[in-house]
Amino acid sequence: MGNIAAIVGRPNVGKSTLFNRLTETRTAIVNEESGVTRDRIYGKSIWNGLDFSVVDTGGYAIGSDDIFEEEIRKQVMIAIEEADVILFMLDVTTGITDYDEMVADILRKTQKKVLMVANKVDNPERLAEASYFYALGLEEMFPVSSINGSGTGELLDRLVEVFPSAESIEELDIPRFAIVGRPNAGKSSIVNAFIGEDRNIVTPISGTTRDSIYTRYNKFNHDFYLVDTAGVRKKSKVHEDLEFYSVMRAIRAIENSDVCMLMVDATRGVESQDQKIFQLIQKNKKGLVVLINKWDLIEKDTMTTKKFEEEIRSKFAPFVDFPIVFTSVINKQRIHKALEMAVEVYENKTRKIPTSKLNEAMQQVVSDNPPPSTKGKYIKIKYIMQLPTNTPAFAFFCNLPQYVRDPYKRFLENKLRKMYDFSGVPVQIFMRKK
Repeated sequence: MGNIAAIVGRPNVGKSTLFNRLTETRTAIVNEESGVTRDRIYGKSIWNGLDFSVVDTGGYAIGSDDIFEEEIRKQVMIAIEEADVILFMLDVTTGITDYDEMVADILRKTQKKVLMVANKVDNPERLAEASYFYALGLEEMFPVSSINGSGTGELLDRLVEVFPSAESIEELDIPRFAIVGRPNAGKSSIVNAFIGEDRNIVTPISGTTRDSIYTRYNKFNHDFYLVDTAGVRKKSKVHEDLEFYSVMRAIRAIENSDVCMLMVDATRGVESQDQKIFQLIQKNKKGLVVLINKWDLIEKDTMTTKKFEEEIRSKFAPFVDFPIVFTSVINKQRIHKALEMAVEVYENKTRKIPTSKLNEAMQQVVSDNPPPSTKGKYIKIKYIMQLPTNTPAFAFFCNLPQYVRDPYKRFLENKLRKMYDFSGVPVQIFMRKK
């Protein structure tokens, strides 16, 4: 099970800087998404051999000062519910503010592990001042300087120590499919449609303390786990920042799956929230099937389906090679087609191509379309192999890998997709020195 650390605190204490430090990114997270601080939310980190996710709640307390308190409170409550460990950011240059006391008041009541992070401690005088934060009534405090990294090693050492150890589940070597999407797209309805026909085939398997649910589905010649998070279907009455909340929910389901079925509400089309969840799926290199739900509510003519498909693929570009299924859960339309597509994508994701056949096919492609020369240097690709990874990845061994540009890598990827059907699956191309 993936561990999640959430960074909380009032605005402008350095949450995003710490996020960049922990995820070893500077602008990558911002650039990959739609360009504003508000979107920098999720990253992966590794320390002492342990992988974990980092969620930055920064940028979500929006609006004028009078609604800051309410917005901060929402984000802290969501982080407490969804994360395993809370990193409570404080600014040593301003000391304890009313907002800090408000956040601390909430955190003192939680059972989750909370680590105070006193930021901007970059000289001995400030180190002494950081001890004032113990007045907030929380046990552990780590003085750091996010901008230059001092103190973050000790913080990370403690962070990986206090992550809850995952209880083992009875794991079978069968696929895991996650149903993700924004609220009210029909996720809970489709889960009920899948498992509600014959209750005795449903076997809930005890997960971790995070209440992720693995539901065994084994009928109609299918056998897989549905990955869901407990409580999703009880949240209709909760009035919080739904965009942030649904992304937090999606992280865990996506990380624990092989294939993600992304549900889009046909009546609303692809919105920014769908794109965020899509980016999470891409970042975690999971298989993808897009389900356009509530298709029964759309007025249709002969071109409607094609126009919808084109719009969806343009919103998710440059990755466009994934199956799209138009469903109506309420009318049970194409529900089994969705499952069949998920199984197909899983097969594509786990496909292994013998090295001899791969070389035979791709050497011909390379011979017909060699890499363009750069600076008068000619690139010769001599050998190709599939790497032993969870998703399809291929190494092309050549004399000058540094001169192979991205357009040619995309050309090779498209050829591989066409030849071997990697629909719905991310394909990675690596150039290696022969």
